[in-house]
Amino acid sequence: MTQQLFVLGRRDAIRDLLGHGATDASISTQASYATSIFMIGWALGGMIFGVLGDRLGRAKTMTMTILFFTVFTGLSVFARGVWDFNVYRFLCGLGVGGQFGIGVALVAEEIPARARPYALGAVQACSSLGNMIAALTGILAGHIEQAGIIAGAWRYMFLAGALPAPLALVVFRKLKEPEQWLKARAQKKQLGSYRELLLGDPRWRRNAIAGLCLAFAGVVGLWGIGFFSYDLLRAPLDKAFRAQGFTGAALAGKITTWVGITSLLQNTGAFFGIEAFTWLTHRLNRKKAFAISFVAAMFMTAYTFWNLKTFTDIFWMVPLMGFTQLALFGGYAIYLPELFPTRLRSTGTSFCYNVGRFAAASGPFTLGLLTSRVFAGHAEPMRYAGVAMSLVFLVGLAALPFLPETKDQPLPE
Repeated sequence: MTQQLFVLGRRDAIRDLLGHGATDASISTQASYATSIFMIGWALGGMIFGVLGDRLGRAKTMTMTILFFTVFTGLSVFARGVWDFNVYRFLCGLGVGGQFGIGVALVAEEIPARARPYALGAVQACSSLGNMIAALTGILAGHIEQAGIIAGAWRYMFLAGALPAPLALVVFRKLKEPEQWLKARAQKKQLGSYRELLLGDPRWRRNAIAGLCLAFAGVVGLWGIGFFSYDLLRAPLDKAFRAQGFTGAALAGKITTWVGITSLLQNTGAFFGIEAFTWLTHRLNRKKAFAISFVAAMFMTAYTFWNLKTFTDIFWMVPLMGFTQLALFGGYAIYLPELFPTRLRSTGTSFCYNVGRFAAASGPFTLGLLTSRVFAGHAEPMRYAGVAMSLVFLVGLAALPFLPETKDQPLPE
C-alpha cells in the first residue's frame, strides 16, 4: 500500500512542490529522481534490515520496518519542497526494503514444506491487495478533489499511508520467532553475515549473485517500466477530459481518479498472476515457471506500451501486464528463501531482492533519458522507451541456468 501510494501520487506531488510554471519535462525528470531515491532507500533498507532479521529475529525487525515506512509516509504530507519530499521518500524506502526478506523468511520457516509455496504465494498476493487499497484511496481522493472539497489529493493519500502504523504493535505482541531461527541462534553460528554469504560457502555466493540477477530483471521491469504506464496515460486523459470541459481541480481530480482505476486494474491482474505462478511452480518446477513468466512479461510489457491508447485498452491491456509482471514477484517470495540456510535466509533473500535496486534505481532515469533524448524526435517517446527497456527481462532468463531447482526440496541448512 505504501509504495503504491507513492507511485500514484508522485507526479502530482512534484508538480505541486515545484509550483506554477513547472514544465512537463521538469516534472517528469524530478518524478524519476524521486523514484530513484525511493529505490535507493529501499535497497539500503533491505541490506540493513535483512542482516538484522537474521541477527535480532524476524518479528522484532519486522516491527521496526513497519514503523519506518508508515511514519515517514505520513510525514511526506508536510513536505514543502522537492528536497524534503525526497528525504521522506528515502527514509520510507528503508522500511519498505526491509519488510520483504524478513516476512518471507519467517513464513518459510513456520509453514510445513508441502504448504510452503502456497503460503508464500499468498503472502505476495496480499501485496497486490495492499496496492488495490492504495488505488481505492487514490480514487476516493480524486473524487473529493474533483468535488472541490480538497486541493492537493496527494497529501491525503500519503496521510492514509500512515494509518497502518499500529500493525507494528500487533506484530510485536503476537508474532513469535520461528523455531528454526531459535535453533540457529542457540548453535552460536554467525548470523546475518554478508562476508559469509559472499566469501564463504561457494553455494551461497552463487545463489546470491544469480538470485540478484533474477530479481533485478523483475524489479526494473516493474519500477522502471510497468509503474510508468500511469504516466503514459496522463496525456490522453488530460486531452479527453479537457474536451469534456474539465479544468482546474475538477480536471486534476478526474485524472487522479482514472490513474487510481488503472492501478486497481493492474493489481487485480497481479493478484491472479501471483496465484498462477504458485500453481505453475507446483505443476512444473521453479525454474520452468520463471522462464515462462519472464518471456510473458517481456512480450506483454512491450505490447502494452506500444498499443495502449484508449479507455477500452486500459481494461484489458493493463490487467494482463500486471498479471505477467507481478507473477515474477510471487516467484521471488517462493524461491529466494529456498536458496539460503536459516542463519543467512533473511540476509540472502534481502540481498537478492533489494541490492539489485541500486542498479534498478537507474531504471526510471534510463526511461526518462530514452524519452527525453534518444526517442525525443518521436510523437510519443515513452512508447519507444518502454518497448526498448522490456528487454531487461532477458537478464532474469539468463540467470536461471546458474540456479538450483528447489521444488520438493527441504530448506537448506
